Amino acid sequence: MEKIVINGNIPLNGVIEVSGTKNAALAVIFANLLVEDICVIENLPVISDVTVSLEILQAMGLKIRMLNKNTIEIDSRNAAGGTSPLELVRKMRASYYLLGAELGRFRKAYVGCPGGCDIGLRPIDRHIKGFEALGAKVTIEGGYIEATAPKGLKAGNIYFDDNTVGGTINVILAAVKTKGMTVIENAAREPHVVDLVNFLNTCGARITGAGTDTIKVRGVEKLHGCTYAIIPDMIEAGTYMIAAAATCGCLKITNVIPKHLEAISAKLEEMGVEVEEYDDYMIVSRKNKLVKTNVKTLPYPGFPTDLQPQMCILLCLANGVSYLTETIFESRFKYVDELKRMGASIKVDGRTAIIEGGAPLSAAHVRAHDLRSGVAMVIAGMTIKGRTEIEEIHHIERGYDNIVGKLCGVGADMKKIYIPDALSYEMVN
Repeated sequence: MEKIVINGNIPLNGVIEVSGTKNAALAVIFANLLVEDICVIENLPVISDVTVSLEILQAMGLKIRMLNKNTIEIDSRNAAGGTSPLELVRKMRASYYLLGAELGRFRKAYVGCPGGCDIGLRPIDRHIKGFEALGAKVTIEGGYIEATAPKGLKAGNIYFDDNTVGGTINVILAAVKTKGMTVIENAAREPHVVDLVNFLNTCGARITGAGTDTIKVRGVEKLHGCTYAIIPDMIEAGTYMIAAAATCGCLKITNVIPKHLEAISAKLEEMGVEVEEYDDYMIVSRKNKLVKTNVKTLPYPGFPTDLQPQMCILLCLANGVSYLTETIFESRFKYVDELKRMGASIKVDGRTAIIEGGAPLSAAHVRAHDLRSGVAMVIAGMTIKGRTEIEEIHHIERGYDNIVGKLCGVGADMKKIYIPDALSYEMVN
């Protein structure tokens, strides 16, 4: 077991570079199943979810060649459908993209039920609704999802009752090689949906409307290989923006797309944080006390749910009472008990956290419940005088490329150390 140990109360200052976005990288990697050619994918983050996704594809017969730590070559010509290993699929949520990709290529899919962070119900009923609208029959039995279209898929119109990023991507993957025009209404508008579409179009797909709530997919017979670079990670960038504000520091955050961060920038400025935007970098700094505010998570372009735990730390540092409302995942406040160990005053009422900020936090021994709440513990530890220890950091490493090294490079005093299982979180507490 490994943990992160932080000696906090040090402002972050300097330059920190953002890696490629996790969510786009995983969608693009699994979309390679459709290509039946050789693709080179650049600007990949070095994270465990990317490693697992590549291991899944290798087990399915794809050839993976590392060109450098951020660039891979994928040869998908000899892929075998329905062969993804259950033990790997269950390690990550994005493995459900295999369903759309296998349907699109083989007209049948057989994939284990996905895993991922425990942040509430994450049903795939909307994915299934989309597949069925394209003519597929879907069954779930024995921990596996099977989708078949023995007579082939057919283009159709799909209206999602609720915004769904995964469902939007899966229908796009299934429809790319389906004859006719498929129309997806109330589609997700997130940047990683746009990035996936740009990748597929670079490979010869005919998809329009990405970034709006109506996406049209005109089926093509085949795709071809390409070289493609993943966009910067807006959630990683937002995390460092919040870290700069929380530690009363000044960070130049490079390799970003400022437009993707408008909702975060607006809230930080509302709290008294200075945010300067340039073409591909931002400067975030704080000199004065934080002002309380209210935050409500929403689908893009609203405030992202994946920055909700990090924002909670900032609200704990602001004088007064703030309200943090979560509209996407109903169980995303599980981390609050860890913040209470640090002295935070938070009351959760349904999907709203009532945060009485301003009281100083204290160092504690805490754990990462999931990816985003884990990095929130890191931010909290950097604001506290004393030694904070964070366990179960494998959650954090699923989505943040070299976070310890990057933060140490801008002044943080932290390290990752190995501990025997016997010295566990439960024993310390």
